[in-house]
Amino acid sequence: MSEVSLPDDGRAEPADALPEYAERVLEVAELIPPGRVMTYGDVAEWLAEGGPRQVGRVMSLYGGAVPWWRVVRADGVLLPGHELRALTRYRTEGTPLREAGRAAEGHLPRLDMRRARWDGGERAQGHT
Repeated sequence: MSEVSLPDDGRAEPADALPEYAERVLEVAELIPPGRVMTYGDVAEWLAEGGPRQVGRVMSLYGGAVPWWRVVRADGVLLPGHELRALTRYRTEGTPLREAGRAAEGHLPRLDMRRARWDGGERAQGHT
């Protein structure tokens, strides 16, 4: 059974309130500029909390309202089950892609992680 955290005033949070960690993950996702990506591990490192699996869990449960396609696997493989939707977004935003090799399943491109990966610089100046 998981513990329920109470706000400082001792009242229970509404059932629809996001956990604080989830809010923080989603805030980072919103910072990523169009055409750039961060890995699940990058987001966890940025927050100095959790790990890739925790970030992935947050994105799977709550990420629909943020640019979810900008938080990706480290190997650049498109999110299974959402490949075509993500690919459309990547092409619209000009995200660097690597063409699929002949052996690639479905012949879908991968993200060019060397060029697409965002380190949280420039626009993140106000991050604390």
